[in-house]
Amino acid sequence: MSTPRQPTGGTGGAGGRRFVAKGAAPRQTPRGQAGRAEPGKAQPAKAQPAKPQPARAKQPPKAQPPKAQSPKAAGPRKAQSVKAQSAMPRPPRAQSAGTGDPKAARRPLRTPGQRRPEGRLPGRPRPKSRPPQRPQARAIRLADPRRRLRVVTVALFLVFSVFAGRLVQLQLLDSDALAADANTNRYLSIPITAERGSITSADGVALATTVDAYDITADPAMFTPEAAGVPDAPEQAAALLAPILGLSKEKLAADLHTPKTRYKRLAAQQSPDVKNQISDLKSGLEKQANSKACLAQKRLLTKSAEEGGRTRVDNECANPLAGVFNRDTQKRVYPSDGLASNLVGFVNAEGEGAGGLEQQYQKQLAGKDGRSSYAQAGGRLVPTAGGSLDQAVPGTDLRLTVNRDIQWAAQRAITDQVANAGAEKGYVVVQDVKTGQVLAMATSPGFNPNDLSTAKSSQLGNPALQDSYEPGSTAKLMTMAAVLDSGKATWDTKVTVPGRLQRADVNFQDDVDHGTWYLTLAGVLAKSSNIGTIEAFETLGADQPEANRVLDGYLRKFGVAQPTGLGFPGEAAGKLKKPEDLVASEKYNITFGQGPMTLSALQATSVYSTIANGGVRVAPSVVQGTTSPDGRYTPAAPGAQTRVVSEQTAKTLTEMLESVVTDEQGTGGKAAVPGYRVAGKTGTANRVDPKTGGYRGYTASFIGFAPADAPRVTVSCVIQDPVNGHFGGQLCGPVFKQVMEFTLKTLQVPPSGSEAPNLPVEWKP
Repeated sequence: MSTPRQPTGGTGGAGGRRFVAKGAAPRQTPRGQAGRAEPGKAQPAKAQPAKPQPARAKQPPKAQPPKAQSPKAAGPRKAQSVKAQSAMPRPPRAQSAGTGDPKAARRPLRTPGQRRPEGRLPGRPRPKSRPPQRPQARAIRLADPRRRLRVVTVALFLVFSVFAGRLVQLQLLDSDALAADANTNRYLSIPITAERGSITSADGVALATTVDAYDITADPAMFTPEAAGVPDAPEQAAALLAPILGLSKEKLAADLHTPKTRYKRLAAQQSPDVKNQISDLKSGLEKQANSKACLAQKRLLTKSAEEGGRTRVDNECANPLAGVFNRDTQKRVYPSDGLASNLVGFVNAEGEGAGGLEQQYQKQLAGKDGRSSYAQAGGRLVPTAGGSLDQAVPGTDLRLTVNRDIQWAAQRAITDQVANAGAEKGYVVVQDVKTGQVLAMATSPGFNPNDLSTAKSSQLGNPALQDSYEPGSTAKLMTMAAVLDSGKATWDTKVTVPGRLQRADVNFQDDVDHGTWYLTLAGVLAKSSNIGTIEAFETLGADQPEANRVLDGYLRKFGVAQPTGLGFPGEAAGKLKKPEDLVASEKYNITFGQGPMTLSALQATSVYSTIANGGVRVAPSVVQGTTSPDGRYTPAAPGAQTRVVSEQTAKTLTEMLESVVTDEQGTGGKAAVPGYRVAGKTGTANRVDPKTGGYRGYTASFIGFAPADAPRVTVSCVIQDPVNGHFGGQLCGPVFKQVMEFTLKTLQVPPSGSEAPNLPVEWKP
């Protein structure tokens, strides 16, 4: 008969409770072992008394691996008692009646001297077995706290080392670069244009000056969708600005689509009216964008979509002009419009000299630009954030030698005559014979530098300095000067002038057909005979090559093919072939200003001023002096002087030139000025077409000075490619008279006190 299995897992009495002696911890049954006997060990019977056991010496417990204890486990005392019980052999117990449990019969009974197991009171029944429990985790043995402290210390050291290294990098190594990057995004650097120097006439009246204007600028970084709150801010701004600035919407939008730059100039040198229109429009948009409803929309831009945020604001709440600004600058204006414009020049859209004296003296006139740097936020100046200011240095003022009144008279006279003659162009130069200063330099057609849109590119230059032309008969003066100064002839030397003269491969003739003329050397000049001039030239040397070498020396001393010293942009120096390079008829054409010799109008004027100044050439000048930004005036250095011919030669040539104007056979009668003795020479030359390089049309000219008895000024007139007439005396004689008469009165030059000598021009054989 089998005996029911005795429940295990408890050692107490009735009710299944364990009683633990005071101070002892309750015994813990490992999970999975409740209700089972320990393998290899007998389990004591429930009610069998213990048999007396001989006393045994207490042995030290064997080392056991640490076991996990529940949080309710007792201290070391219970652990020790549990170990003692498990190590102590138990005698077999008698099987309880009715149990039928052989294992219980084998349990040893406790002897009277044996210690009762802890946690169980005598006479109490063994408690019922408990339900199986989950195995307990093994006890964790704490690590050495010193080792843990060392690991934490090392970890903290590494972390703080990284922080310290980064701090050193930011504060010491990269501080300048980071500060520069921060300032780049926060600070705007705006150039300050220096005030351009003025250009005035000799009497201080402004021919070119500077007035206040405004550059319309923008910060493209403020037109991005993130900054503006709308994706098409550049297009909206361009649509608003285009009709005000007169620019295309496409160009403006393209300029605003450059977010990598913080400064873009949209339009330069705008008037105060334009600036005010943009400012008023910007203010209205800003007021609307700062309304309560619009500010609420802007706050939603920083929130996500889940939070009810927005990706853009309504167009009504955007201010596309928030990134548009205006910068104070200057605008170049010319109060007299086109007066002396070909000499003064003009500036381009950037305010830089692009022609004439504006270009030549660009560095002095422009001064030195400054720069302003200031902090901004949302397009507004942050006054407390500091900044820097590098002041601009104004430019130097130029005072010209030009007399404004004489310039006006010369410009009017040449403009009228060019129109009457149907000519391509013309120019007048007025020069002081003593100082070499240019009192007027007028050209036609001219242009208005205040409005370059109406001018052709061919009109923007200064042909009086930049055109190099064959002078024709006005160059005969230099041939006569060489003959007289070298002592080869005198004014009254008799010259027989045939109707034709064969030289080299050309049969030369004068401008009119004639038989044989019997002329004095003064008559050759008065009647402007090409044949007579060739005959006089041939006296300069024993042979023709020697004569050419002598003439070449005088031509160069007069300034032919030599720079004038002005340094004017594009100025022509002229050309003059060397004597040994002359071929065939060139050896003779050069004597009357055709072929291998060209010069500018100013060079030709200087030749006559040299004779008027007693044979001394003074380098021409157009700048009288400069005024520095501090107000100090510095006069220009006087022109260099060079003796070309003797004073007696110059005097004789002056009297010979008077015959051109006063003698009835002279060609310059229309240049006479009542009350003043006038010395001058006409010129009519075949004109070289600059496009084809061949001869086409004529160059008409007249150059002279007055008063001949006490020369003061020289006036030259040149008209290119006239249609209505072509003789110099016919076209330029009246212009010379008009300009010379006005000039003498303006300068208050007294009339001549003596009559002209009227040298004989003919002789009877």
